Amino acid sequence: MSTYDTYPRIVGETGGKNFIVAHRSADLSAVRTAIVRGAFEYQGQKCSAASRAYIPASLWKDLERPLVEETASLAMGDPRDFTNFVNAVIDQKAFDKIKGYIDGARASTDAEVIVGGECDDSDGWFIRPTIILAKSPDYVSMCDEIFGPVISIYVYDDADWSETLRVVDRTSPYALTGAVFARERQAIREATAALRQAAGNFYVNDKPTGAVVGQQPFGGARASGTNDKAGSMLNLLRWVSARSIKETFVPPTDYTYPFMDGK
Repeated sequence: MSTYDTYPRIVGETGGKNFIVAHRSADLSAVRTAIVRGAFEYQGQKCSAASRAYIPASLWKDLERPLVEETASLAMGDPRDFTNFVNAVIDQKAFDKIKGYIDGARASTDAEVIVGGECDDSDGWFIRPTIILAKSPDYVSMCDEIFGPVISIYVYDDADWSETLRVVDRTSPYALTGAVFARERQAIREATAALRQAAGNFYVNDKPTGAVVGQQPFGGARASGTNDKAGSMLNLLRWVSARSIKETFVPPTDYTYPFMDGK
């Protein structure tokens, strides 16, 4: 305490393994758009970017082809050209890390790269938007924070909705952002309750990214940080030190209490 008059206050945000979980009642086009925008905007190098998705089998049979086609069609190149949706990742270190996960999925019997995966560092660090289809919900790319244009998808049996919510909750120590897609209100209520601790910012029928500070307070819990909600009074309170003041106008002048007189 030789440096500080009181203990320093800390606000922290570390990482995330942000999720999209779809119910069988979800709108297919909304889920597709949320995956593409949520995972590949900013090359996935955004703290809230979607990194894992859980899709029911009944939805996947109609979602897979248009999702793959749309992902493959994304324009990539110079960010000064606004027709490009994706550009290079930040540096060689990030490029190598992301490529390592893609190469691992290609070599694994527990996963499959269903679109993208091409990597080129000859002029910048370009990685095509990539979707990994995982055969188990605990495959490494479903669990690790990759921080790049890669999303891993696990297809679950429709009947396993409730169990899948529990899997989403316990898969990652992070709790930054997450989203549920459903048109059945009961499914939304169940997901909201089951994933209460899984995301500091929780979205219903929207991608788990894009919060505007000052309009939607932003924060993450668990290993993602102190969840102080930047853009709200909750963040302000983190920086103040509460002080209580009591003023007595008629103070006692005798230490004894009435019960002490023996009567």
